[in-house]
Amino acid sequence: MRDERSEGSADALSAAGVRKAFGEVVALSGVDLTVRPGEIVALLGANGAGKTTLLEILLGLQQADAGTARLLGQEPQDALRSGAVGAMLQTGSLLPDVTVGELIRLVCACYPRHAPLEQIAHEAGVTEFLGRRTDVLSGGQAQRVKLAMALCSDPQLLILDEPTVAMDVSARREFWQRRETASGLGRTLLFATHYLDEAENYADRVVVIAGGKVIADAPADALTEVVGTREIRCRLSPADRGELESLPGVAEVRISGDHVVLRCTDSDRALRTLLDRNPGATRIEVVGATLEDAFIAITEGVR
Repeated sequence: MRDERSEGSADALSAAGVRKAFGEVVALSGVDLTVRPGEIVALLGANGAGKTTLLEILLGLQQADAGTARLLGQEPQDALRSGAVGAMLQTGSLLPDVTVGELIRLVCACYPRHAPLEQIAHEAGVTEFLGRRTDVLSGGQAQRVKLAMALCSDPQLLILDEPTVAMDVSARREFWQRRETASGLGRTLLFATHYLDEAENYADRVVVIAGGKVIADAPADALTEVVGTREIRCRLSPADRGELESLPGVAEVRISGDHVVLRCTDSDRALRTLLDRNPGATRIEVVGATLEDAFIAITEGVR
């Protein structure tokens, strides 16, 4: 069913020429960003790159020095007030002396319309501790409750800042499995993270901020192509460094015992020659560049 809370904008989120400085420190120097309905977009950047500042401007929590921000075609405050947008920020703590269920009901009461408690609890993964007091929750459980609060209005757009901080590996995996289900229902998601595997595995697009600007915006696999190298990994004994360095297409050789890693600009040529010269090589893998490799390459030298 079509949600009447939005004004029918083609974009779920848009920022144009957003600038923000704190005294002499320039946090954002002209950021342009568009997120289309139904997209999952990851926002990456080193500490101090401006990710949180951008999210807070998009949510109307800070005023930009210049530029515009729109959520579902509306001013941020209007979109949030209508319940069309849900947000989960790094800052802030849970209200004490209440149960999780009581807190969620309280937040639901702030909106003109809201999702059923059962739906919110299931989507956020808090069903098993609805009756638990907020002040005895683990860090990961508290993060899930913050997500539940963001989901109370059954929003079209979710904006999450480091949503899986304090979660262990299994909790992070469960979180993203639930988010994939939610995106299948039509939710749009913009999230900032330091976990590059989350961006690589779950985002449709990855936006990289450095020096207060968007310096890359593309699917993760397109960004990894920027690196332009692959690695050949194998077991080889004995491993002759000089011979391996002479292989065509090899840029770097790393040897640890009988474990060999060859960073290659032309992995096909290198692999053919490696096997010709070393037919005893085993456990051979050819691995493409990771998003971490791409992130380092893209942001290197940008301040």
